[in-house]
Amino acid sequence: MLILMGYAVDHIFANMTVSVTELKRNYAHILKQAEDCPVAVLNHNRPEAYLLPAAHYEQLLAQLEDLEDVKLVRERAAGPFVEVGLDDL
Repeated sequence: MLILMGYAVDHIFANMTVSVTELKRNYAHILKQAEDCPVAVLNHNRPEAYLLPAAHYEQLLAQLEDLEDVKLVRERAAGPFVEVGLDDL
């Protein structure tokens, strides 16, 4: 949150915003306008939630899984390593 001239200003992480009331009235039209991009849902002119198309949400989850995998690989690359011969397997 940013304070500007005595007013609290929230960051909005979407190019499109809609009020809760407007969302209730015209849900399908808003989704069509969004064109697979996130929509910030405002309540009293403050971001309350984000509406994400299913494909966008699935893409975010895949990226999070990839980040977790990278972290795990880096942790395991540090060792310790145990040498094992083929006969020991």
